[in-house]
Amino acid sequence: MASSAGDRLAVIKRHLVCHKRCRLQHETPEGSAVGNCSDEAVRKGRQHKGVGWQPVASRPPTPTAPTVPRRRQELLKWNGWGYKDSKFVVHKEKDYCIAFTGERYKIGNLVLPHFADWVKNTLGVKFDDCSPPQPPPEPQAYPEPIVEQEFLDEVQTLGITHSLDGEDRLFRAHGHTLAEIFTLREGMFPRIPDLVVWPKNHSEVEKLVDLASRSQVALIPFGGGTSVSGALLCPEEESRMIVSLDTSQMCRILWLDEKNLTARIEAGIIGQDLERQLQVRGYTTGHEPDSYEFSSLGGWVATRASGMKKNIYGNIEDLLVQVKVATPRGTVERYTAGPRVSAGPDVHHFILGSEGTLGVITEVTMKVRPIPVVKHYGSIAFPDFSSGVNCMREVAFHRCQPASIRLMDNEQFKFGHALKPPTDLMGLLTDGIKKMYITRIRGFDLNTMCVATLLFEGSEQDVALQEKRLYSIALNNGGIPAGEANGERGYMLTFVIAYIRDLGFDYGIVAESFETSVPWDRVYALCHNVKHRIKSECKERGIKHTFVTCRVTQTYDAGACVYFYFAFNYRGLSDPVHVYEEIEGNARNEILGCGGSISHHHGIGKVRRQWMSQTFSEPSLGAIKAVKQYFDPENIFANGNLL
Repeated sequence: MASSAGDRLAVIKRHLVCHKRCRLQHETPEGSAVGNCSDEAVRKGRQHKGVGWQPVASRPPTPTAPTVPRRRQELLKWNGWGYKDSKFVVHKEKDYCIAFTGERYKIGNLVLPHFADWVKNTLGVKFDDCSPPQPPPEPQAYPEPIVEQEFLDEVQTLGITHSLDGEDRLFRAHGHTLAEIFTLREGMFPRIPDLVVWPKNHSEVEKLVDLASRSQVALIPFGGGTSVSGALLCPEEESRMIVSLDTSQMCRILWLDEKNLTARIEAGIIGQDLERQLQVRGYTTGHEPDSYEFSSLGGWVATRASGMKKNIYGNIEDLLVQVKVATPRGTVERYTAGPRVSAGPDVHHFILGSEGTLGVITEVTMKVRPIPVVKHYGSIAFPDFSSGVNCMREVAFHRCQPASIRLMDNEQFKFGHALKPPTDLMGLLTDGIKKMYITRIRGFDLNTMCVATLLFEGSEQDVALQEKRLYSIALNNGGIPAGEANGERGYMLTFVIAYIRDLGFDYGIVAESFETSVPWDRVYALCHNVKHRIKSECKERGIKHTFVTCRVTQTYDAGACVYFYFAFNYRGLSDPVHVYEEIEGNARNEILGCGGSISHHHGIGKVRRQWMSQTFSEPSLGAIKAVKQYFDPENIFANGNLL
């Protein structure tokens, strides 16, 4: 039966322990709490030159302090993913075992009885051979900052919060690519931001951009820091002062329009804070990328992000109504808030995917929806990956996708099983019965079968109809229902899987993920060919222990997104990062050769810019360069992304 969501909390709250609601309110530049503004004040605050009409919105949700503090190091790891109190750890008892610490996730404080064996058997790990990371840098170890004194003096005069502290600078010098995290564990970046600033609103951002232009200072916008494209790395050749403009203190919902189902939101807010504030009023954006806990609204727009529930709510470009951007040329925005506008090329599409190269995204108007009455998980087992892909294609053809439908290959199915928590006797008996049914009665081979995880959202009636239709299509493609628990667990693992890489580093494993989009008629061939190419590349280099897997994560009328995970044991290799980058580069060539795209939602950054010429024609690249030249003629936003 579908479970009621009467408590009006989104699905993430089922997996994350609620943070204590903070007592502090964000304040406006004038010092008055947003939550105490009168409706008249709210309306006046939205008047804009050139605008004939603006929505009369209801009072914004009562703001709270950001989950992630300004000094991120107080809560988050300095050299890995996520919260400091959440990680995979190895224990030595009779034999080695792996557990997950903390209470933020559903597998917290649980020993995972199958995971250690999987790690040893698949990746050849020896748990008595541990390579811990270096300790945090001493103050003298940070690169000496380049300081443009006139700029710094003016920042102080403006009263904008700033820091020259080495920890603050290092935290904003990187994202989360394999190379970046490996560098944190083993060395130091040759160039990090020289100064960090925390503007509180659009006006302060405008002043900083103007000041940077006058002082010839480079700016790199920073949102949630979850980039996996090298987008936040400081160009080593940049001789000017580099300032990291951290938008995290711009985290208010400015207004919520319940008639038009839109909200105006400052771009520095992170996903979990945005949803928590909206859900108090009974609404959701429905946008849930894998990095939802830490990534920011501005980052979603800047990278053309996609969420797990895009089938119902859309990708970020579908949710976007208006965007406000501070550039060296001035503020860029489209005044009208109409649902569709035919007024020449859409300026929004200059900003979507611009990756911090044109300016700072400060405010976004986006669509919201009432929280669905019902959320129901499910899963489907297929005899093989081909059957699963055929089912996904048929579901997309009939446009009957649930909120989320994701197909894991056999390797990922086994990996997910290895992460199952301990169970009691009844659970063991139930698992045994299920296994017997799957293998003996249905004839599935555990070495070829795969599983799709499902999330349904909507009214009781809509969800019931969706389930009936989808399971019917699955049955026609050889699939069988595999239970709600598997679907819910698969959804939860999305948020903890990123923590596994940090454990791998300790035991000689490097791992990374990359993705693509591809037409339907090439999905299966691309998955097969790319995995084969990676394994062949590893074999040529004498790498014996690898893990290569993929899943189909988002579906469209014309194709799908495919997500790859790749890990290998690097013991005996002198430069594992370089080896990995060579192999992924060849895998990327294989993707393009099979008709796939350079990226579905991770973006370009610096990691993938070498393939831009294989993605766009020369006149197309010329147009992108011309837009950059117009908005930022002196290259103030000099992160070096895209081109």
